[in-house]
Amino acid sequence: MLVVMQEGAPETQVQQVIDRLVMMGFTVHRSTGVTHTVLGGVGPLETFDTAEFEVLEGVQECHRIVSPYKLANKRFRPQGTVISIGDVKIGGSEVVVMAGPCSVENEEQIELSAALVARAGAKVIRGGAFKPRSSPYSFQGLGEEGLRMLRAAADRHGLLVVSEVMDRSQIPLLVQYSDILQVGARNMQNFNLLRDLGLARKPVLLKRGIAATIEEVLLSAEYIMSGGNYEVILCERGIRTFETATRNTMDISAIPVLQQLTHLPVIADPSHGVGKRGLVPAMARAAVAAGADGLLIEVHPDPDHALSDGAQSLFPEQFMELMGQLRLIAAAVGRSVAE
Repeated sequence: MLVVMQEGAPETQVQQVIDRLVMMGFTVHRSTGVTHTVLGGVGPLETFDTAEFEVLEGVQECHRIVSPYKLANKRFRPQGTVISIGDVKIGGSEVVVMAGPCSVENEEQIELSAALVARAGAKVIRGGAFKPRSSPYSFQGLGEEGLRMLRAAADRHGLLVVSEVMDRSQIPLLVQYSDILQVGARNMQNFNLLRDLGLARKPVLLKRGIAATIEEVLLSAEYIMSGGNYEVILCERGIRTFETATRNTMDISAIPVLQQLTHLPVIADPSHGVGKRGLVPAMARAAVAAGADGLLIEVHPDPDHALSDGAQSLFPEQFMELMGQLRLIAAAVGRSVAE
């Protein structure tokens, strides 16, 4: 249920409504917009009369939310969510590019990566320290040492850090080194992990699972938000279909669909979306044209010798060229990309 307070409603009236919701068994989540306070009530009650709240002082309107996701629903924050990390705003007018190698391999590699993505205009460097690989014999990442290298390189070049968390036990370590905690496609429905991330006070980048519906990814976001962490970024990274020409099928249509359903920022990962270097720029351009709030792109100083996902990682010169193209496309749809 959503209760929209009148413009300028005093705190005493807001608290009166909160107390009533709690008394009825609801957990209350508060969203304060520019002009109105919105109270989201999540609870077991299926039958209640919205008129009970509409007559309370300071209440403008009350709505029953019939969708299974309440807090991720666009009606909870119709003005949209903008996640601010320092000077970077995700979900605003600027398309934020997050770029870097699939995994941190050594200090030289991550230093070169940070320098090239910063020079091109990216705001966030990506890099995995814990790698969920399909084969147990593949490179699994450097762990905390990799995070230390990633953080140091990012700080030297004025970048934020996004890195993947695979297990609940890793959360404190990732919180220490990363600005954004990434949940990979394989963990989108790891509900214990999502619940714990709801208690963390760091933005979470949630990737769509390889066979997940749009409703399922929104419900996964709901797990995080129900814990009190509303700073969730959704990421479309392709889904598994019968098509074999690409690694996954990049669902560009998911971007505008999600933006109709949720207030959360939506970004795209074209690298995993297609899995082939030559196709990544086209999908990145398409994602920005479709309205994506950001991009997650794999870039490596020497992709042919990368320890993971080299085939889908862009060469430095390809990334520089792509950033120039993205600025033109963003301008055409009323957005901008950092210079």
